[in-house]
Amino acid sequence: MIAAPDRMPLAREFFDRPVLEVAPELLGRTLVRTSPEGVIELRITEVEAYAGEADPGSHAYRGRTERNASMFGPPGHAYVYFIYGMWFSLNLVCGPEGTASGVLLRGGEVIRGADLARGRRPKARHDRELAQGPARLATALDVDRSLNGTDLCTGPGAPLSVLEGTPVAAELVRSGPRTGVGGEGATHPWRFWTDGDPTVSPYRAHVPRNRGKGARQGGA
Repeated sequence: MIAAPDRMPLAREFFDRPVLEVAPELLGRTLVRTSPEGVIELRITEVEAYAGEADPGSHAYRGRTERNASMFGPPGHAYVYFIYGMWFSLNLVCGPEGTASGVLLRGGEVIRGADLARGRRPKARHDRELAQGPARLATALDVDRSLNGTDLCTGPGAPLSVLEGTPVAAELVRSGPRTGVGGEGATHPWRFWTDGDPTVSPYRAHVPRNRGKGARQGGA
């Protein structure tokens, strides 16, 4: 049986491009999380781009480490990190292998498996809040460091995959500063979202956690 066009996995070539091309084109795509508990599908509505060693807001700004190694490729893999000792965040690696760039998934609409997501996010008051923000998204989808490095392009049955979905029309894509990023990267308009979508998280400017230290690194 031939899959419908919107059910086809995104090809690796999609991710093997500059991060500022990939990020807005991820809006409207379908992220699929398959686990022993079931399947959750998420329509991506909000993302942020991080440009590695050229980006003061990126985890890879100072080069490769054990923590950020997945960011250096190959493209089309997951980079998962743990932040503030509490939350996981999911990033999609892009760009040529050996470079470091990625797209942080900040928000989305659960379009399949909402009951499973609600069980993981019992404090959500409405379904639009299930994956509204990167920590909520990762919690709803049961994403942790065990998924770091997962290949996103292998198709059905993989723990994580990204399907073609229905890309958002260019006139509905908005951009602005990234949430919580300070320092030299604060003004980069590298957050992209679908205009008017209720699952998009509210923007919050960077608030220094400790004066005298550098910018908070908000994503990949």
